[in-house]
Amino acid sequence: MFDSVRDDIRATLDEIRAAGLHKPERVIGTPQSATVEVTAGGRPGEVLNFCANNYLGLADHPDVVAAAHAALDRWGYGMASVRFICGTQEVHKELEARLSAFLGQEDTILYSSCFDANGGVFETLLGAEDAVISDALNHASIIDGIRLSKARRFRYANRDMADLEQQLKEATEGGARRKLIVTDGVFSMDGYVAPLADICDLAERYDAMVMVDDSHAVGFVGAGGRGTPELHGVMDRVDIITGTLGKALGGASGGYVAARAEIVALLRQRSRPYLFSNTLAPVIAAASLKVLDLLESAGDLRDKLNANTALFRRRMTDEGFDILPGDHAIAPVMIGDASEAGRMAELLLERGVYVIGFSYPVVPQGQARIRVQLSAAHSTEDVNRAVDAFVAARAELQG
Repeated sequence: MFDSVRDDIRATLDEIRAAGLHKPERVIGTPQSATVEVTAGGRPGEVLNFCANNYLGLADHPDVVAAAHAALDRWGYGMASVRFICGTQEVHKELEARLSAFLGQEDTILYSSCFDANGGVFETLLGAEDAVISDALNHASIIDGIRLSKARRFRYANRDMADLEQQLKEATEGGARRKLIVTDGVFSMDGYVAPLADICDLAERYDAMVMVDDSHAVGFVGAGGRGTPELHGVMDRVDIITGTLGKALGGASGGYVAARAEIVALLRQRSRPYLFSNTLAPVIAAASLKVLDLLESAGDLRDKLNANTALFRRRMTDEGFDILPGDHAIAPVMIGDASEAGRMAELLLERGVYVIGFSYPVVPQGQARIRVQLSAAHSTEDVNRAVDAFVAARAELQG
């Protein structure tokens, strides 16, 4: 059977390469950190890492690593089960309670990833008589999760409150039983922050619930690192928060839904990714608890991340690069052409800076970019070296 489709698949792969959309995978031979050693797929040797989600530099923090080692001895390697059979340990319940307290929500349920968390919410909460109103630039996991639901689907232009209100009016006039507004807290390809206070105002006006995927904010956005609801002062007005343990919170894997108690209770009974996926490895749960301990005194790390971000954005703007506005640690350098973005990423790697060119279908056609991500683990010298490498790579690309 496969022989009949082999040529078609090969032709598709050739088209991807010809369009400059091929995504190579480089191999690193060191722990995730501000510097990594590339062993395959690029120039071998140590390079500055400016493309990880390691916002607070905790992925190789010695206290987190030590907690993981201790957890292996205490809790074992894996659960070999789902939660409702024999896959729930004390460490899982403790992490859920800690996340609930940290995020200001009534309860939390753990998933193997935030993709699974987003995949498990909509189908469980919404039926054909309901409506979901989604930001146009929401993460793929939200889009795929919505597709699993029978709810009516409405989409509003990115962060456009007038359009959101129009969609809410249509959903209301259409007789929707339940209405759920869903948005990224921070949009991962742009670094833009959702206007949650305005969203919550509209939600209250039209009797809608609010859901926020805060994967690119929890740990370092807001005065206490509690994410975009804290930043906008709406922690008590957001009904559902989804997020990941795989970015600022240690960088391993795993996700969660923190929400009203009744919502979490229903997810435990009906959410398919939760019911049919193996339990989060206990070593990750225990290490994540240590991360939450560290976050209580991580103000210096958040300050360093903010300083690095401001320096990079200021210097790149002064050098004439087209960098999307904002103050988030996601700093997209706009290139436009996919092939050119890929070539610049290669030239930067040759100069010791590891970044990735993003192109269609990850971003819209003609909006290819290099998404630079700053970390508290970067030094001021690291940031300046990265900017200098961008300047040199651009000169070679244009010359």
